[in-house]
Amino acid sequence: MEWQTLGSTPFLLPLYWRAALKRKITGSTLPELGLRCRVSVNPQDVAAYRKVCGFTDSPILPATYPHILAFGLQMQLLTDKRFPFPLLGLVHLSNRIRIHRPLGAVSDLNIAVHAQNLKPHAKGATFNVVTTVEDSLGLLWEAESRMLCRGVKLDGEAADNGLPIPTQVSELTRWKAPADIGRRYARVSGDYNPIHLSALTAKLFGFPQAIAHGLWNKARTLAALGEHLPAANIEIHVEFKKPVRLPSEVTLHTSAAGSSGELLLKGTGDLEHMAGKWQPIA
Repeated sequence: MEWQTLGSTPFLLPLYWRAALKRKITGSTLPELGLRCRVSVNPQDVAAYRKVCGFTDSPILPATYPHILAFGLQMQLLTDKRFPFPLLGLVHLSNRIRIHRPLGAVSDLNIAVHAQNLKPHAKGATFNVVTTVEDSLGLLWEAESRMLCRGVKLDGEAADNGLPIPTQVSELTRWKAPADIGRRYARVSGDYNPIHLSALTAKLFGFPQAIAHGLWNKARTLAALGEHLPAANIEIHVEFKKPVRLPSEVTLHTSAAGSSGELLLKGTGDLEHMAGKWQPIA
């Protein structure tokens, strides 16, 4: 792996231009490239994120917040000339985070991202974007986002190792995903993917209306779970099913509070949007 250390987090606008201009698959192997950067946590940015995602005030960062700190690095990696797949059109299938220690009293962090684990899939190929966050004591938080690129041809059998749909769950709460939540989340995350911003821009990519960001759905769910979940030594894995079209109302079903459990996010007509589980880190 060739690691590049950046002096500051990347400026997003040129990366969006780069993403918009690349529409073709240019290869079938992932580059041996990793990016690293030191970032500072800005309390105003965290407060804005909490508001959009429904987290209450706390001295501990929201469990999903490191994704926001890493977004620029992930964008730079996925729009690098050596990266073979176009960023626009990638589908976020699942996300797993591990919180090794409580995310409290956090100011300066070292963040690293790379891609690995390219595998055949029934609709193309999947790979993982791996993000690690370290403080002065070592590994604090890590994540794997599994992405699908349609139309990639790889040798080998497509494995289907999805999460089973939880059955021992009951309704915990419900909330509305308003029409503007894609734009509001984009402002706090930097993720201006057109499928989330408006019906007009979503239609350009084949969606009848805008859809909520998967990581907003996950963040809003973890905000609702709040006290249900341990603050550390926890792994939270979700799979994104049917998109949440905006606006709509969703219902969160979960098992009882504890060190491990399951969750299911449903829409109208029992449409399954997201299934997940949490457990201690193995």
